[in-house]
Amino acid sequence: MTVLRPRGVPGQGSPGIASRTRSRAESSGGLSRRDLLRAALIGAGGVALGGTLAACATPSAAGSGKTPVMIWDLFSGGDGALMQEMVGVVASANPDIAVESTTLAWGPPYYTKLAMASSGGRPPEAAVMHMSRLAGYAPGGLLEPLDVEVLADLGVREEHFAPAVWEKAQFDGQLYALPLDTHPYIAFNNPEIIKDAGLATADGKLDLDAVAGADNFLAAGRAMAEVTGETGVGWGYQRDPAGCWRMFWGLYSQNGGGYELTPGRPAALDEEAATEVFEFLQAMVDGTVAAKNQDGNAASGRFMSNRTGLMFAGEWDLPMFRDALPDVGATQFPAVFDTPANYADSHSFVLPKQGTPDPARREATYRVLAGILKESLTWASAGHIPAYQPIVEEPAYQELTPQRDYAPAAEIAVFDPDAWFTGGGSDFQTRMADAMTDTLAGKAPARTAVTRMLSEMDRFLAQPNPA
Repeated sequence: MTVLRPRGVPGQGSPGIASRTRSRAESSGGLSRRDLLRAALIGAGGVALGGTLAACATPSAAGSGKTPVMIWDLFSGGDGALMQEMVGVVASANPDIAVESTTLAWGPPYYTKLAMASSGGRPPEAAVMHMSRLAGYAPGGLLEPLDVEVLADLGVREEHFAPAVWEKAQFDGQLYALPLDTHPYIAFNNPEIIKDAGLATADGKLDLDAVAGADNFLAAGRAMAEVTGETGVGWGYQRDPAGCWRMFWGLYSQNGGGYELTPGRPAALDEEAATEVFEFLQAMVDGTVAAKNQDGNAASGRFMSNRTGLMFAGEWDLPMFRDALPDVGATQFPAVFDTPANYADSHSFVLPKQGTPDPARREATYRVLAGILKESLTWASAGHIPAYQPIVEEPAYQELTPQRDYAPAAEIAVFDPDAWFTGGGSDFQTRMADAMTDTLAGKAPARTAVTRMLSEMDRFLAQPNPA
C-alpha cells in the first residue's frame, strides 16, 4: 500500500492522509445537473436534441426489417476512416443490422452532448468514450452496465484484456466500458541516433536498461545530444496541458505515488514522490538533455529533422513520425523510477442510458461492438494497441513495427485518477499544467508545482458532481 505523506493538520480519515476542516459544498435538496437537463429537454419538447438525434433513425433501416444500431464516435481524420472501415466490415457480416456511425467533434462538447442525450432518454445505442472519463458518467446513472455473459457468448471475455485495462473499465463491480484500445504515452526514437549514442541493442532497438533510472536517463540524453549537436530528448510541454499531465502522472506512478481525491476532503498526494518527479523534469529540461520552453510542434519538428534522438508523445503520432522517419522506433515509457508504469488512456464503447430499452437493438449492439473489437488489427495500423489481446497475439500484428515493440505498455498502463472531474480533454488537465508552469520553466522550485496542484485539486473537490 502506498503511504501518502501528510500535509496540514491530521484529521479523521485514512491513516497517513491529511485533512483540513472545511464545509462540504451544499448540494442536498437541489436539482442535479442531470435533473435540470432532463427538465429542460422535457420543457422544450425535445427540441434541444431533436435536430442532432433525429439521425439516429437509420434511413436504410426503415421498412427494411433491419435492426438499427447508432454509434457515436469522436474520430476524425485517419482514425475516422479506419473506424468507418471496421464498421463497414461488421455491417457486411451482419446484414440484418443497419449500423450507422456518426462522428461528433472531440472535446468537452462531445461529452456534454452525450450526457444530455442520456439524460433525455434518447441517446445512441452505443458511444465511444475515453475510459478516463468513466468516473464522471457511470456513478450518475448516465450509462448502463454491459452484460459480461452476453459478451462471453460472443467470444469477448475478461481474459482477453490486459488486467489494468479491464479493471479501469469497471465501476461498482460491474463492467461499464468495453475497451477498444490502449493508447499510451510512449518513447519514440531515431534508430541511427540511439545507435551512435551507444543506446541500442544488437537488433537496433532502444536499450531500455540503458535509460532506466533517473541518472541513466539524463546521461543517455546527454549522449544523444552529443550526436545531434543540439538536444537529446524531445518533450513539448508548453501550451500542452495533456502532455504535461501525462508525463507527470506516469512518472509519479513509477515513483510509487498514491492519491486520495474524496469530495469534501482535501486532496492528498505523496508530496515527496511528486517533488522528486518535478526535480527530475527540471533536470531534464536543461537545454541539453531536452530543450527549455518548448512546445509540442517544436519538439516534434526537432525529432523529425534528426535534431533529437528520443521523443515523448502519444502513440497516435506514429503516422506523422513515420512519414518523416520511415524506420522510427518506439518503446514503452522508460522506467525512470523504481516501478515500471506507462500513462495511458483507452477508447472504449459504452451503453448510454436508454429511456425505453429495445431488446432487439441491444442484442444487435452487442454483436456490432464485439465485431468491431475483432476487426481491430485495422485499428492497430494507426498505432493504437488493440485492447482485445487475441489481435495482439496474431502473427499479422507481430509483423507491425514499431507497434509490437511498445505493445507491452498495455501491461503496465496507469490511468487518470478516478474522479468526476478528471480525464481526457478535461479542465482538470489544463489546471494541473498551469500549476506546473513556473516549475518547469525554472522560475519556481519543484515543491511549488506540488503545492499548486494540490490547491487546484481542492478546488475541484469542493464542487458538487454535476452528474
